[in-house]
Amino acid sequence: MTKTIMKTNPRYSALISILKETSRANDANVWREIAKRLESPSNNYAEVNISKINRYAQDGDTVLVPGKVLGSGVLSQKVSVAAIKFSGVAEEKIIGADGVCMTIEELVRQNPEGKKVRILR
Repeated sequence: MTKTIMKTNPRYSALISILKETSRANDANVWREIAKRLESPSNNYAEVNISKINRYAQDGDTVLVPGKVLGSGVLSQKVSVAAIKFSGVAEEKIIGADGVCMTIEELVRQNPEGKKVRILR
């Protein structure tokens, strides 16, 4: 007997559905990969510090975090960051570096093909 696990947060269920639809419509495997990661239990979601974003992203990059962005570290580059959640400090640091904080839903609407998106875990 297999047990089907459903997300109890309606936002996550809707996001996974949007990601899968966009992936099919635009042949963008990046969105299917993110949907697969978000289908796992939420305690497996990524938690990425600002310092890691600063280390791996270049100026002007779009970074996707399938989880939460935390505020530890310094951000010295202008980056667009999409995530499920941001800590208050992380949001301040990204905006302070002339970057952009957005939800994953907003990123999918802006970039349905998933081009030039860097995934951090």
